[in-house]
Order: sequence, then C-alpha cells, then structure tokens
Amino acid sequence: MNHIVLQTDDLSKNFGAVTAVQSVNLRVQQGEVFGFLGPNGAGKTTTIGMVLGLIHPSAGRITLFDQPVTPSQNGALKQVGSLVGAPSLVPYLTARQNLELVARLHKGVDNGRIKEVLELVSLTAAAERKVAGFSTGMKQRLGLAAALLHRPSLIILDEPTNGLDPAGMREVRTLIRQLADDGITIFLSSHLLHEVEQVCDRIAVTRQGEIVAQGVVEELLNQSDQSVRLKVKNPDQAAELLVQLPQAKVVINGGYVQVSGIESETAVAHLAQNSIIPSEVVTQKSDLESLFLELTK
Repeated sequence: MNHIVLQTDDLSKNFGAVTAVQSVNLRVQQGEVFGFLGPNGAGKTTTIGMVLGLIHPSAGRITLFDQPVTPSQNGALKQVGSLVGAPSLVPYLTARQNLELVARLHKGVDNGRIKEVLELVSLTAAAERKVAGFSTGMKQRLGLAAALLHRPSLIILDEPTNGLDPAGMREVRTLIRQLADDGITIFLSSHLLHEVEQVCDRIAVTRQGEIVAQGVVEELLNQSDQSVRLKVKNPDQAAELLVQLPQAKVVINGGYVQVSGIESETAVAHLAQNSIIPSEVVTQKSDLESLFLELTK
C-alpha cells in the first residue's frame, strides 16, 4: 500500500450556526490523482482552505507527510503547491517575471526551472508577454506553472481547467497524469465529472459537508446501479413481467425496456421463461455523472 501523504481525521468547520464541513476523513496516497467532488456549497473549498492552513478547523486533525498542519504549524506545506481559484498574478509583468517573483519565495528555483515549467504548461512562446493581455486559460496555465515551480510532492488544484478550451483541457489532463506517473500526488477538486473520470485514480464525494463515498473510481462505479436495455416486440408485456422481479426498476422507452437494479442475465432469463426473446440486449454501465447525481441527490 502506498504511503499516505494527506490525511484528515474528523475534520469539521462551523461558521456560527452553519456547519460547512462535518467529520471529513480523507486518505490520499502518494503518487495518485485524488478527485474531490461535490455540488456548490458542499464544503470543498473550506476543506482545501483548512488543509492549506488558511482556515482554522473547528474540530479534527490534518496530517501532511506525517506532520500535523494548523495555521501556526505549517512546515509541511513547503512540500505543497496549490492553485485555488483564480491565480494571483501581476498584470503589468510578463509571464516569466511573474514566475521570477514567485521563485523568490522558494530556495533552489533558478532560471532553468522557470524555463522548464513554462514548457510544461505550453507558455514558452508567451513568456515575454505581459499577463494583462492573457486569456483566462493562459492565466490558469501560468498559475499552474507557479504551483509547480518549487517541485512540490503534493499539488492541490481547484478547477485547474477553468477557462481552457478543449485542447487546453486535454493538455492539462495529460500533464496531471504525467506528474502522477513521476510520483507527485495530485489532489484535484473539479465539477467536470468526465474530466475526473478520465484522470483520477480515487475520489471522494461530499454532500452538505460530509463524505458520502470514497474509493477507487472503477469500484465505486461497479457498486452503483447498472442497467440493461432490451428490445422486444411487446414492451408493455415485457415490463409487466420484469416488475415482478425483486428490486427491478423498469422504464419503457419506445420499443425498448430499460431495467436496473438486477443483473442483465436475470432479466433475459425471466423473459425467456415467459416466451419473450429480446432481439437486442445492451448492458449500460453507470458513469461518474450518474453516480454523482445518485450520491448527492
């Protein structure tokens, strides 16, 4: 089992009478891409703020690289890079100058490293342009470059593809996977579910400040309801037979019967026993969007 680089234990945050985060327990392993999902107001940003030592928890504990993290005890954060919200950039400076400014905050960051991260985020050609003329996507990529500048072991990203076109999104997804393959841990908060499904190894889903699911993406999808679409000559008759099966959920859609809650083999066998043979059987696996909607209701 990989080493745990980020761990939260019963992490909670109250703002007066409002509970924003309640008893959140996260386990993020070294070298993985961990997705943090939830609807607006689910406590994702508050959780990230506590992990980065920007918000004091009401209860619970945060551990980074086996070291506790609080607003007054944050030495472990030297190994963390982050891009949360819109990047803080100086508009009248060039992309390179912005990175040179950030480099002063870290030891051992030279011009060679600045050149390297500009290449990583495909901004080499725009290195000498002032940031004021950058598009939202270019600013987002420059913010990502700044987060990578000091070679962090853990990168926390909040909506890293915000403002990017499809090609830019694909570049960032490829970069995230490349970083993970190099042993860097990625904690990714995103509302783009197809993006998370493509790039993440494990996820946690939060609703109203509480974790409602956590685990390997594929395993969570396998646990959710799968459905089978059956093409039959008499959908009404087939539906009447299938609803007799325990836990079966049946919907008629044109010449098809959609069944979930039971195995496809069970549905087909039950129809065959009643002299109904489907001419088409298509098993439909749940995607992350379906799982997300099911968990967050």
